[in-house]
Amino acid sequence: MHTILGATGPVGTALAHALRTYTTNIRLVSRNPKKLAETDQLFAADLTNKDAVAKAVAGSETVYLVAGLEYKTSVWQQQWPIIMRHVIDACKQHGAKLVFFDNVYMYDPAYLHHLTEATPVRPVSKKGAVRAQIAQMILDEIAAGNLQAMIVRAADFISSKNSVLVEMVANNLAKGKKAMWMGNADKLHAFTYVPDAANAMALLAQTPDAWNGVWHLPTAAPLTGRQWVELIANVQHKQPRISVLPKWAMGWLGIFVPVLKEFKEMVYQFEQDYVFDSSKFTQRFGITATPPEQAVREVMMDGR
Repeated sequence: MHTILGATGPVGTALAHALRTYTTNIRLVSRNPKKLAETDQLFAADLTNKDAVAKAVAGSETVYLVAGLEYKTSVWQQQWPIIMRHVIDACKQHGAKLVFFDNVYMYDPAYLHHLTEATPVRPVSKKGAVRAQIAQMILDEIAAGNLQAMIVRAADFISSKNSVLVEMVANNLAKGKKAMWMGNADKLHAFTYVPDAANAMALLAQTPDAWNGVWHLPTAAPLTGRQWVELIANVQHKQPRISVLPKWAMGWLGIFVPVLKEFKEMVYQFEQDYVFDSSKFTQRFGITATPPEQAVREVMMDGR
């Protein structure tokens, strides 16, 4: 049994499709799970509830924690450590392996120009501190021999949901508005295409020697902010008009758009080159990421 915790988000949905290459024994867990295939098992659970998590994990060979919480520091600080403890304890109780889908918020910004699995952990944001804390919980259990697990990491998403490229660029251009970019539009920024991440995650989980470590999921070479806007505009047959939002403006705009206030501490990732190295995965499996233009076109056309 392969159990996906957080199955209704874009990553969970893509992962469920990817896992069908290997199995039909898939359990989808969320507050309101919905079947994606006839053979899917559904289990409604609140991941902050210890008993519910234990029941959701029971009988699983592999558990995938791909849940996304509200993008709010206070929510992350309160809920993520609780959820991670519940999931780790449930996996230990039932002898399940754990795959945790992570981001790059915990990495030292001094290495943002070349992020690898060996990049030092030194978060400079409150959200990054939470990610460092919960990743370390897994690594400590691995080191103690209590848990078989892996941490898989992606850059920012190329996806129809929860994606800067869609929310701030594609949607604005489609409405005849200027694309919005943050920080510095002339700096490089890597984006991971969600189906690539899901396919790689599913493959890693079937690979015996991939466990008990960290993997970067396949991600194409980065483009600058302006190049991303131009690429999306070309796909939409729009003019690549762009407005760059500096960090200082995010504070007062956050009064009207709360997510900007929450994102202000992360804007450093858009003020310098952000290069995500997934060569470890490519060298091991010979699989490369979907080219940016193809990924954007598929998101625009298929709503992936």
